Amino acid sequence: MKMKGQKQKYAIEIFYSEEDGGYIAVVPELPGCSAFGETEEEALREIKVAMELWLQTAKKEGREIPKPRGRALLKAWGDSGS
Repeated sequence: MKMKGQKQKYAIEIFYSEEDGGYIAVVPELPGCSAFGETEEEALREIKVAMELWLQTAKKEGREIPKPRGRALLKAWGDSGS
């Protein structure tokens, strides 16, 4: 199954880190997938690169790649916060 040309839609969370002096972007569904940027836009660009590398590495190593849950995941987060 080829992934090239297919765009996976994973939820991305971006937050400001006082300690790091910039923005951290994470993909909760891809363990360990995170990136840093001095601006939100830079963090978003960097996390897109990190996601692609995470997916390529997982595929090469034969690891299971989680299916994106998108809105369902966001709804679950919203429900857990109430």
